[in-house]
Amino acid sequence: MEIKKMDKKVLSLLSLGHMVTDINQGAVPVLLPFIKEALYISYAKAGFILLVANLASSIIQPAFGHLSDRYPQGWFLPGGIFLASIAFSLTGFARNYEMLLLLVALSGIGVASYHPEGYRIAHFFTGQRKATGMAIFSVGGNLGFSIGPIMITYLVTYFGLKGSVFFSIPGVVTVILFLLSLKWLTSPGKRSIMGQKGAVRPHAPSRNALGLLLLILAVTMRSWIQAGLMVFIPFYYINYLKGEAIYAGKLVFIFLVTGAIGTLLGAPLADRWGHKNFLLITTGITFPLIVAFLNFTGWPAIIILGILGLVLVSNFTPTIVMAQEMLPHNVGVASGLMVGFVIGTGGIGVTLLGYLADLWGVPFALKTIGLMPVIGFLIALFIPYPPKRA
Repeated sequence: MEIKKMDKKVLSLLSLGHMVTDINQGAVPVLLPFIKEALYISYAKAGFILLVANLASSIIQPAFGHLSDRYPQGWFLPGGIFLASIAFSLTGFARNYEMLLLLVALSGIGVASYHPEGYRIAHFFTGQRKATGMAIFSVGGNLGFSIGPIMITYLVTYFGLKGSVFFSIPGVVTVILFLLSLKWLTSPGKRSIMGQKGAVRPHAPSRNALGLLLLILAVTMRSWIQAGLMVFIPFYYINYLKGEAIYAGKLVFIFLVTGAIGTLLGAPLADRWGHKNFLLITTGITFPLIVAFLNFTGWPAIIILGILGLVLVSNFTPTIVMAQEMLPHNVGVASGLMVGFVIGTGGIGVTLLGYLADLWGVPFALKTIGLMPVIGFLIALFIPYPPKRA
């Protein structure tokens, strides 16, 4: 059962949980330069930390989505927030590389459990304006990604690596809020599941499988771009240009907070122009913006970076809605694929870019990122959308 009118109160609460969960995930890339120095690891090993974080929060996310589609699992919401926050808050106390990887993985599992259930429940409260309603939920995650880097930068700068313990505070507060709200928050999803028992579901045409695969590949390029810039902008300014860590953290914050703004601004435009058209437009604009950012310094570079974040992330919600339209009876799985699996592949891209940085330097890795929008645009051209129904 879906609510005909958008329920902004419910979506805002879900968005808050989304933000607190992703604060931890967003802090990982900016933590890497400090970890690299403290544990004396290579760029490749630093990139592998992000790979572990992304794989833990992505590979199993479709499985959590499958559970959410078949059986109501509302406790995934407070449980995911708790695990993501507490595990990350302990990363600053890790005494070796292996312990750090374990904590990052546990935090990622917490992230993985929250997202599919959150997107599935949000789906029932978006009303007719799917992309716009889903954007309210999604913007919380993007805000979390933008707050995490600047938060960890200040905490580590003033308290050392053990400053990560403060990440437990918003996590515990939000968990309590969700426990108090869980019953009414999850009731529409439970009624929908009960209503579907015994019903014969139409099979999606095989064309949807091809479209979903192409969509996954196109969004993978966006994921690699976003993760690559998040990781290598700090490395570029701290290790290559010998700049201040706080300045590098502010750059990542600008990139991510404008991405959060783009999430809200892009969704209504996508509803109006068409989701695929909007994906093509924003992906096409991304290429010249990356080239411009790499060729400017000072305030022009900051402004361009802000525009780049806004444009790049603005198609985040429309691509989730596209996947849900291709898998209309498995919105949890669709959300798990797009939010978890696809975005999680950013860790693979960062690891590969880390090897390039070890071989030819950080500037070369950044230039390689500039080729990815072209690949994503060419793939998106062939996505069959809107999908046909059987």
